[in-house]
Amino acid sequence: MTRSHWPVVISMSPEEVVLFSAAYIIIRKTLAKRKKKRWWVREYLLQRESSSLITSLRMRDGSFENFTRMSRTDFEILLNMVGPAVVKQDTKFRKSIDPHIRLAITLRYLATGDSYGSLSYTFRVPKSVICHTIPEVCKELIKALNSFVKTPTDVNEWKEKSRNFEILWNFPHCIGAIDGKHVLLEAPPNSGSDYYNYKENFSLVLLAIVDAEYNFVYVNCGAKGKSSDSGVFQETTFYKALNEEQLNLPDPEPLVQGGPKIPYVLVGDSAFALSENMMRPYPGIHEKGSLKRIFNYRLSRARRIVENVFGIMSVVFRVFRKAIPLRPVNAELVVMACVYLHNFLRRNTTSTARYTPNTTFDLEDAGHNVVEGSWRRELTNNNMRNLSRQGRPPPQSAQTIRNLFAEYFCSAQGSVPWQTIQS
Repeated sequence: MTRSHWPVVISMSPEEVVLFSAAYIIIRKTLAKRKKKRWWVREYLLQRESSSLITSLRMRDGSFENFTRMSRTDFEILLNMVGPAVVKQDTKFRKSIDPHIRLAITLRYLATGDSYGSLSYTFRVPKSVICHTIPEVCKELIKALNSFVKTPTDVNEWKEKSRNFEILWNFPHCIGAIDGKHVLLEAPPNSGSDYYNYKENFSLVLLAIVDAEYNFVYVNCGAKGKSSDSGVFQETTFYKALNEEQLNLPDPEPLVQGGPKIPYVLVGDSAFALSENMMRPYPGIHEKGSLKRIFNYRLSRARRIVENVFGIMSVVFRVFRKAIPLRPVNAELVVMACVYLHNFLRRNTTSTARYTPNTTFDLEDAGHNVVEGSWRRELTNNNMRNLSRQGRPPPQSAQTIRNLFAEYFCSAQGSVPWQTIQS
């Protein structure tokens, strides 16, 4: 025997021999208890291609639209947009999941809020894949649809928004309706009280500005639930640009020839502080036919648009029906994907007719009474909560502007034939 084949002798003390022997026995027992895998892929997952639900539904009228909350044409448009970004490579072990299935899984989750386990059985896709697929596809939807949520950048675009509010809702110099909601979450792990809001829920804050035609023009999502509701708007890029006069808003103009100049404003509820560019209702209850009551009514008509938008989203995308069981960063992607899909589905006459039929929105009958939209009857549960009301004293200049609006609404030039408010 050569020197290289001599056995290696390790010198060990009796105590080390005992410890080594004990460790060896424990390792052997652990390996013996480990179960051998019964399968590489579960049997029902192997049948995904042979019995694809989404492929079958694409061949039927009505069923596909109800399943994904959009027409087959809109689905194909979205697939062309996000498909190349979510496609995966096949391996020698398994075939990758097709992009159309990944998109359908995401749309179905937004439409129903089903658990990952339920989606796994529906699409024959493992839960471990779904938990990565939904955030990824939502992120790609936001990128692909980025141009559908656009804040005006010049004077003419803002004036166009204002004209629509005056024509459709009889509120001149209005550039948008603003509102915010707490979107409820399941308690995020290791977050402490960061997402715990004043209503004793965990939430993200969704703040939005919409135009006169029920489209989002600015959205901010991600503020923690514990944030002061009045402070959420003040922390947005929109508010900072507004204060620094970088929004390119039109210069103040008189409502009537020779009258005082009035700035262009947003309309909101009592959750927002009154300012020169933000109108909120007069507090309290006022006598029928009074100046303050007429102003509140006209502001309510214009502000009701954003309330309708949030309601429609909650009806169509039922992921909002209960607390979202995702990490905040993924929940934010889900919320923003719904926002962009809302504007995408209202982009033309055909899509709008499917997504928001005529009876969807609040209307007024011949007696000028509000007829509730269909979304209010369908919305039995909603995980969106209103922001808290603010009661801080407004600046005198803002009160003066609100009074000028109120006087205009009661004048011959600013009144409408059905101005008298129903009690």
